[in-house]
Amino acid sequence: MRQYILKRLLLMIPTLFGVAVLVFLLLRVAPGDIVELKYAGTGAFAPKEAIERERVQLGLDKPLWQQFVSWIWGIVRFDFGNSMWTGRPIIQEVSIRLELSLELAVMATFVAILLSIPLGALAALKQDTWVDYSVRLFSIAGLAIPSFWLGIIIILGFLIIFKWMPPLTFTSFWVDPKANMMQLIWPALAVGYRYSAVATRMTRSAVLEVLREDYIRTARAKGLWERVILVRHALKNALLPVITVIGLEFAFLIGGLVVTEQVFNLNGIGMLFVESITRRDYTMTQALVLLVSFVFIFVNFLVDLIYAWLDPRIRYQ
Repeated sequence: MRQYILKRLLLMIPTLFGVAVLVFLLLRVAPGDIVELKYAGTGAFAPKEAIERERVQLGLDKPLWQQFVSWIWGIVRFDFGNSMWTGRPIIQEVSIRLELSLELAVMATFVAILLSIPLGALAALKQDTWVDYSVRLFSIAGLAIPSFWLGIIIILGFLIIFKWMPPLTFTSFWVDPKANMMQLIWPALAVGYRYSAVATRMTRSAVLEVLREDYIRTARAKGLWERVILVRHALKNALLPVITVIGLEFAFLIGGLVVTEQVFNLNGIGMLFVESITRRDYTMTQALVLLVSFVFIFVNFLVDLIYAWLDPRIRYQ
């Protein structure tokens, strides 16, 4: 097992390097110039000399291979450089927003797990009954309703009925836990509901498939309680595809909640992603793509380890 873990960790390096090469080249091929955009935003006329001077300051006058080598060498030293748009260190810009996005993703995942696994297992046990139909309707509604639209409904409901709105300014959990939860619990519920819909349907399908296995029939023939059969024998084996869905959705939540963040006035990684691409901020976009790629790779690695923990039949050699 140790050899497998070490091998997987080492394989992350060429994968991230391939992502770095790809995003670097794609950003350089895309039309637009950050220097011209910066001067256009000021509304003032910029002479050609000023534009060239700014390009030299940002290092855009160097050949592409020199820019790439300089950027990779900085990553090796955990120095992602400065934002081309704001001039502030990228680590500082990202760390401010990463706390918000990570906390929201964890809370939404927690909500999704609490809803999906019990409801999916219950729907499988009560197949083709009113309970099953209700759970399926619940999950279909979650798939059909966008999380940002549900967020708008939540805000309007609180505003119209209770004359109250969630806080609009983000407060760190370590500063004021109550204010932090009062702001993030509502987007977490909106995102977690849709998130749980996918996992609920996956749980139901997986549990139904496992309940038809021979060892489940044997356990029932031995007279075991249905609860023991479900928890000890069926659910543990049925969780493998569910864990995959939950892991991939969690990785997506880190940078994929752009519209939901706008609805709840959250300045997270998703908003920073859009702003950096719009502004042609090469260094910031490259750092964010690497961050999200690393999250996906690392979550996939953790999912594989959970596989081995849930199912003793799985052995990595």
